[in-house]
Amino acid sequence: MSKIAFIGLGNMGAPMAANLVKAGHAVMGFDLLEAQRAAAALTGVTIAGAARQAVAGADAVLTMLPAGRHVIASWTEFLDAAPKGSLVIDCSTIDVDSAKRAHEAGAAAGALTLDAPVSGGVGGASAGTLTFMCGGSTEAFARAKPILENMGKRIVHCGGPGAGQAAKICNNMILGATMIATCEAFALAEKLGLSARALFEVASTSSGQSWSLTSYCPVPGPVPASPANRDYKPGFAASLMLKDLRLAQEAATSVGAVTPLGAEAAQLYALFVAAGHGGDDFSGVINFLRGTKIPAPN
Repeated sequence: MSKIAFIGLGNMGAPMAANLVKAGHAVMGFDLLEAQRAAAALTGVTIAGAARQAVAGADAVLTMLPAGRHVIASWTEFLDAAPKGSLVIDCSTIDVDSAKRAHEAGAAAGALTLDAPVSGGVGGASAGTLTFMCGGSTEAFARAKPILENMGKRIVHCGGPGAGQAAKICNNMILGATMIATCEAFALAEKLGLSARALFEVASTSSGQSWSLTSYCPVPGPVPASPANRDYKPGFAASLMLKDLRLAQEAATSVGAVTPLGAEAAQLYALFVAAGHGGDDFSGVINFLRGTKIPAPN
């Protein structure tokens, strides 16, 4: 059993921390919001009064925060309170430059560090089936893997500092673009009088096959577990997809990579979110592509 601090007990962090408790670890958590702290306490997480209190005496510290600036601010606050040689893992999805800065701050404080963003959404966090994309030293990865295995089913060492974040934004750029292409195909099929079921049966077993189609089909029926069967309740919110696509575009600009489809996907999701649907599942963009007038959420 390890002593683990968990900073950030939101929609993803809370179920991840709960799974660490279920695995037998002593978890002390902190979040700025009282409601998040109270909910996490019900799952067995001991609540600290501050991040510095949570990390004191911890074998490992995990953070799950909204953006790079939050990670840098949090690590700056608590690193000197964590034991020397402790393992510090950031599971947030942030820009590569901020991830590298966090690694540098950790090294200066004598910590082993890993950037380990996740794929799998809230459902994967609750079920303990997340994929972790890890960047950092071999030593840090070896120490982190047994902990991450309590929360995920696939743990991948992608390379050095920042490589986990690079893998995450590249993967989600693929996801965003393929979902749009999948939605366009179903919208076109409707106009042509082809049933969604027929298109699914053909494309899911031929060259049009993708995760967006077979696991997350954007129309009701063919894949019962997809958000399309729940009025596009997430799932993976469109606002989060937009965040990841923008991170990919920032990274592409910084290194001179040409990503026209990624850029177009970011623009389309920006329009969808601006229309008031950031809280819808990202597969709900099919309604926007159909030209359907989408009522704003109440």
